[in-house]
Amino acid sequence: MPGTVRPVQGPIRIASNPIVDRREDLARAVVAIQFERWPALYARYGETGRERCVEDVGFHLLYLAEAVASDSPALFREYVAWVKILFAGIGIPDGELGESLEILRDVVAARVDPATAARVRSCVGEGLSALPGLPREAPPFVRPEAPLGALARSYMDALLAGDRRRATALVTEATAAGATVPDLYLHVFQPTLREIGRLWQTRAITVAHEHFATAATQAIMGQLYPAIFAAERRGLSMVATCVSGEQHEIGVRMVADFFEMAGWDSHYLGANTPVTSIVQALRERNARILAVSATITAHVGRVAALIAAVRAEPWERPPQVLVGGYPFNLVPDLWRTVGADAFAPGAEEAVAIAERLIGPATRDRAAGVA
Repeated sequence: MPGTVRPVQGPIRIASNPIVDRREDLARAVVAIQFERWPALYARYGETGRERCVEDVGFHLLYLAEAVASDSPALFREYVAWVKILFAGIGIPDGELGESLEILRDVVAARVDPATAARVRSCVGEGLSALPGLPREAPPFVRPEAPLGALARSYMDALLAGDRRRATALVTEATAAGATVPDLYLHVFQPTLREIGRLWQTRAITVAHEHFATAATQAIMGQLYPAIFAAERRGLSMVATCVSGEQHEIGVRMVADFFEMAGWDSHYLGANTPVTSIVQALRERNARILAVSATITAHVGRVAALIAAVRAEPWERPPQVLVGGYPFNLVPDLWRTVGADAFAPGAEEAVAIAERLIGPATRDRAAGVA
């Protein structure tokens, strides 16, 4: 199937992962069984297709590894849900996905230690059990009945047509008509980008469409910065970043902007910032909050690694760590597992949760209240 490819235990063990460490060998073992069991695969795809299958199974293994490391079968179940929709879009039957997962389970469980094997069976088993009832298509994120739903639809249509000028004009007109920046972020930009991601998942659009939409939206967000930075400063500072390898960084940028609108000084570092630079930024800015985002479950371990590195530093007053993103919305206690102080389901909630973390005394001192 080439070209197809998203109780608390304490912090994830990050030093070594037996699945990740042997991912190449495991993927090749899985694909060898698949091609032996289904000879038509080779006839259909050839040697190039076999290598693409190895790559795809490698992705499955990354997601399985994170679910196993965090002892969160729900993470792998949701990955299976995502893959089922992806497969439906390219005409691969559910039965092939189920059999492939069974092969994956058996190959990995036979090649890791007993404790890891038990978690592998649990995680893959949850995905297999859920598979028949999982939807073959995801519901749309842009809906006419939602707040600013008509605007979101027009904005998305402009982006998909490659018309950034039109998309910009729609936002400018909405702002002039009274739409607030939070309204635009929550009801236009966010659902539009999620819907574009869904359209890519179903192969209705290409990755070029998705990249253009993201870049255009980031540029349009930049034009709103005079309003975003207009809030009175409160003497509070935060740093926002993605983990290494994260390609979807616009969400944490929105989080940083919501902090700005609440009077905080936000320092958005984007993706792929070295841990040493993140620590340096926290110190230089005297930041009270570190906001960390991961949008795919394969990066949960990297969140844990980043938090562990920050915790290991000597601090007079350590920053509070707030995490968010798709995996943390799936598993309620995952934020505890990675060692964070709290989890926020969205940008708007992140500010309120951060202010609870630092406490009323700190907020009052920052605001100059006796």
